Amino acid sequence: MRHIIKFVLFLVFAGTLSCHSQKDKVITRIDKAEMNSNVIGKAVQLIDVRTPGEYNAGHIDDAINFDISKYQNFIEQINTLDKEDPVYLYCAVGARSIHAAKILKSKGFTKIYDYSGGYDDWIRD
Repeated sequence: MRHIIKFVLFLVFAGTLSCHSQKDKVITRIDKAEMNSNVIGKAVQLIDVRTPGEYNAGHIDDAINFDISKYQNFIEQINTLDKEDPVYLYCAVGARSIHAAKILKSKGFTKIYDYSGGYDDWIRD
């Protein structure tokens, strides 16, 4: 009986967390199709968080380069963005961009889109 009660409490707790995460619409993961339809050719805040070397070897559309590995510079650069307008982020495969998204969220940005496939996905057919 004690195991059943613990299990039910776990389900209630997990359900509460699940509902909370669904309500958090600040960070949204997007794919290549959404990048093509919502970003390419549009006047958006598109940020490439890779290193300058990676950026110079190729980048998406009119992205600007804010290198997340240079944390203090990254913070200064994101402070130039409009916190109320959507910000689209990408890196090579998605790890650095989700980290960057969490930083932007902590700094008060309200609409953050993380291209989860990154540049590697972008150049793939």
